[in-house]
Amino acid sequence: MLASVFAILATRLATAAELPTLKVENVRRVFHNGEHNAFTDLTQFRGRFYLAFRSCPDGHGVNPNSRIIVLSSADGREWKEVAHFSVPKRDVRDPHFLIFQDKLFIYTGTWYCGDSAPKTYDMNQHLGFAVWTDDGKKWSEPAMLEGTYGHYLWRAAAHDGTAYLCGRRKQLFTESDSGRGGSQAVEAALLESTDGLRWKTAGFFREKFGNETAFLFEPNGDLLALCRGGGRGKAEAYICRSRAPFVNWERTALDRYIGGPLLVKWNGHYLAGGRQTTSGKPVTTLWWLKDNRLHEVAQLPSAGDNSYPGFAPVDQNRALLSWYSTHEKGDNGKPFTAIYLADLKLE
Repeated sequence: MLASVFAILATRLATAAELPTLKVENVRRVFHNGEHNAFTDLTQFRGRFYLAFRSCPDGHGVNPNSRIIVLSSADGREWKEVAHFSVPKRDVRDPHFLIFQDKLFIYTGTWYCGDSAPKTYDMNQHLGFAVWTDDGKKWSEPAMLEGTYGHYLWRAAAHDGTAYLCGRRKQLFTESDSGRGGSQAVEAALLESTDGLRWKTAGFFREKFGNETAFLFEPNGDLLALCRGGGRGKAEAYICRSRAPFVNWERTALDRYIGGPLLVKWNGHYLAGGRQTTSGKPVTTLWWLKDNRLHEVAQLPSAGDNSYPGFAPVDQNRALLSWYSTHEKGDNGKPFTAIYLADLKLE
């Protein structure tokens, strides 16, 4: 028994030694306007960086006063607002980038609100919208995404001329459950599109407790997905794998919960990010993912309402990372929720 324990520890140490050292440098707050600013994504398009997030004067909750803000930068240090949008009578949140067909898309899921913050709301009334640009300067108006009614959209990916989205929906669009909070009634569908605007179901990668999911395509077309755990707190995250036509999935439970997951491949290694609970407190964290195991490499300055990291590589050894957090306090002594960036460096 003791020998087997030492063998496991030796294997883990050997695996950790094979992974690169990651340094987090130059942490800075890049946006704070006194509102609730959250749910980031980050990308690079036509030689510039783009950062998207939700801003709402009425806080984290579902509210038609919310809007998506898009910033752009040539160097990752000086940022300028280049676009913002909202959808009438709907809460916009969780913006995610996708570069597809030489355009930069931003996808957002929207809860129906009416004229004010609703007391109750239902996933069956969810609807996806998108804006896009050819040059990063001129942006479209928000367009409804065909085939997404009743689906809560999350991250997107593309491979071989087809775009894919995480679309969470209630099983049989049941009316007996609102679908809020990672409900058991929610399944996770893989939606596909050939134009980025009209969508259909390709398959299902979670049959219950469907939740936020990050996708990563391998060069051979295999699809890797990092799924947030179900429920509101402590359910473990999953790694899911499939290959076209994405009907059959291999699922492996990880050893921890991850909120707002990120999954990218950088310099030949798989980098994961998101929110975990450490000593009873939520903190945005980065891990290397290897052989279905997470190896923690950094905890970012964060507390309270936080997570949803975005990632944009600069080169093989440098990258930018975005996230949101509520760890700072204003002059009134109260915490505020703002957008942060850091430089990542491999050694």
